[in-house]
Amino acid sequence: MKFTEDTSNWLEELFHVKKPIIAMCHLQPLPGDPYYDEEGGMEKVVECAKHDVIALQNGGVDGIMFSNEYSLPYLTKMEPITLAAMAFVIGQVKDLVKIPYGVNCLWDPISSLDVAKATGGKFIREIISGVYASDFGIWNTNSGETARHRHRIGADHIKMLYNIVPEAAVYLSSRDIASIAKTTEFNCKPDGLCVSGLTAGSETDTQVLSQVKNAVKKTPIFCNTGCNKDNVVRQISVADGVVCATTFKVDGKFENPVDEARVKEFMDIVKEFRKTL
Repeated sequence: MKFTEDTSNWLEELFHVKKPIIAMCHLQPLPGDPYYDEEGGMEKVVECAKHDVIALQNGGVDGIMFSNEYSLPYLTKMEPITLAAMAFVIGQVKDLVKIPYGVNCLWDPISSLDVAKATGGKFIREIISGVYASDFGIWNTNSGETARHRHRIGADHIKMLYNIVPEAAVYLSSRDIASIAKTTEFNCKPDGLCVSGLTAGSETDTQVLSQVKNAVKKTPIFCNTGCNKDNVVRQISVADGVVCATTFKVDGKFENPVDEARVKEFMDIVKEFRKTL
């Protein structure tokens, strides 16, 4: 890798649009999770995932990211049963997916890379750098280990989106977000930086997005939470892309399945905005 390599163009190469919208496919609780539905079993998990994938694609999103979002409370090192279950579900539904897809194993970048590599995923999103105080305890990372693992398993083509403003956590430093973005770009060579609100569905602060965008030279910036039809134009006027989930659900509620009509309404607004670019 050349240290001066420009990674800013990979988004359009992968998604074939400017300002791509990556939609989350939230998997139902998996075996080993506290809320796993033993009666419904893995059949229910697969059927729910198929429903959401079809609704998201029909609604017009540009990419999909599979996540064990309902594996609450999250682990910072995924258990093997969860990793195996995620890979199984993605394997069952991947033939339905006609757009680029990625993997987010909460909150474990190594497992995310492993599942993406095994299932054909093109990107991951995770907490890969930094140290945080969170609802899940002290949250430490090792970005060098993650980068070397990606290389070791032959996954250098898998893009890594670094969440530098994680949900339900605070950076254990007095450094401002612009400084964190600058040094993360220089030291870690992320393929993208994600900026979040407090929790899933919470609106990302546009001013913080702007601070991060202005701080880095090449790295794409993603609005990571809280985009909806009312604020998406404002957010993608700053951000290079969006990771989106809750607003696509029935009644805009985190725990509900995807509503195809809500997806289409959102994407129609995005497509109109792209005509101005």
